[in-house]
Amino acid sequence: MSIEVKNLNVYIKDNHILKNINLTLPEKKITCIIGPSGCGKSTLLKTLNRLIDSVENVRVEGNVFVDGEDIINSNGYQVTELRRKIGLVNQRPCPLPMSIYANVAYGCRINNMYRGRKLHRVVCKNLEAVGLWNEVNGRLRTPAVRLSIGQQQRLCLARSLAVEPEYILADEATSALDPISAKKVEDLFMTLKDKYSIIMVTHTLRQAVRIADYVVFMYLGEIIEEGPADQIFNNPQQELTKNYLSGAFS
Repeated sequence: MSIEVKNLNVYIKDNHILKNINLTLPEKKITCIIGPSGCGKSTLLKTLNRLIDSVENVRVEGNVFVDGEDIINSNGYQVTELRRKIGLVNQRPCPLPMSIYANVAYGCRINNMYRGRKLHRVVCKNLEAVGLWNEVNGRLRTPAVRLSIGQQQRLCLARSLAVEPEYILADEATSALDPISAKKVEDLFMTLKDKYSIIMVTHTLRQAVRIADYVVFMYLGEIIEEGPADQIFNNPQQELTKNYLSGAFS
């Protein structure tokens, strides 16, 4: 299980958003993508599961290999299967307009994965995995929108986990949450990395310091520096990285 990016360039209209990106993401680690606003972090994340396809006037050049298969250039590549394999947790939680139970079961049902008692076990297992079971087990049939924002974010993560992904993409997944809820999601990611490769965009350097195993620093659409978190935070090699970490710009 691996994701490898080679010579990736993304253009939106006449704007060159990602510039010659080359990157191999480590397995079963938390990779934090850091950098100032507008540097291409979210665009890179969305390219990894081809959500970038929905952007108007987008052009993608280069290669993204997921488990050895080029998801950009392979004819007939099944995007729905890719998005099952690579789950996404957005900046703001987006529960479906249905019950808590139906939210978690949704992906399994549309992919014809489980039914009946097995589906029920999958729903319960993933609610427990994200720390929600004890909070919601008495109201599984109530609308998901009645949950708090922090609970909704964990519910969306449970929905992603239910379809058995290999990778989890998290785009500013805690930025809309209160500190207690954010800490719960961080702790959850720390637990989940034993089973999943997690790629997380964050604007919060303190968060990256707390949870990252690997760090990618981007600036103006380019990767300036990447490496193990300890190396990047304690011994960065590039002057631009040093300036960013020191707070010279944000």
